[in-house]
Amino acid sequence: MERWIRRLGERVIYFVRFLGDISLLFAQTMLCLTQRPLKRQRILSQARLVGIESFPIVSLVALFTGMILALQTAYQMQKLSAEIYIANLVAVSITRELAPVLTALIVAGRIGAAITAEIGSMTVTEQIDALRTLATNPVKYLVVPRFLALAFMMPVLTVYADIIGILGGYIVCVYKLSIGSQMYINMTLDALVVKDVMTGLIKTVFFGMIIALVGCYEGLKTKGGAEGVGHATTVSVVTSFILIITSDCLFTAIFYFIF
Repeated sequence: MERWIRRLGERVIYFVRFLGDISLLFAQTMLCLTQRPLKRQRILSQARLVGIESFPIVSLVALFTGMILALQTAYQMQKLSAEIYIANLVAVSITRELAPVLTALIVAGRIGAAITAEIGSMTVTEQIDALRTLATNPVKYLVVPRFLALAFMMPVLTVYADIIGILGGYIVCVYKLSIGSQMYINMTLDALVVKDVMTGLIKTVFFGMIIALVGCYEGLKTKGGAEGVGHATTVSVVTSFILIITSDCLFTAIFYFIF
């Protein structure tokens, strides 16, 4: 029992310290955003890495998610002779929940891990110390471009995932369930309202911030050479996943009671 309580206390202390360090890094990042000039080329380079190079995997996941959702919904809707409402369910589920969360998880696994590995390698090889020696702020040089790129590109990726996911549902409904093409489009447009799309997009901005801050934080505190980089990358991805799901639950509850 004593050992269990000690381990629980260590985990609580680690969690509180983690929240404090992340909050401090966020405050430093916001402060650096007010300082000019910002390196536009570095921001665009990170935006290309986050956005354009993530389109293929996002397309694949969103397309099959829409198709699977339509097929699983059809299993129940056919019992009620309500197949035409599959379009409504697919559109609302994709835009409000599935596309934002799945896109964030994909980006966290792909980009978050890359950020941690890159910055972690710089940390263990003392390149971060070299930046400080050259009077360069590591937060402004490394964190800010990634923070801005993820915050701006996550909504773009989510809109793209929305379209591809709805297309996946369209393929199943039109070519498998014999629902008319125009009927599916009309039902989708009738079901969607601006708040459905906006609630999903608002969440993704915060998801992008979480991925950037966690990835950079774990990279900056990496220790122990190559083994430490691998450990930090694993911790970064797992932590990002947990925070994304937790914040999604929080935002869903807030939007439910507000809207």
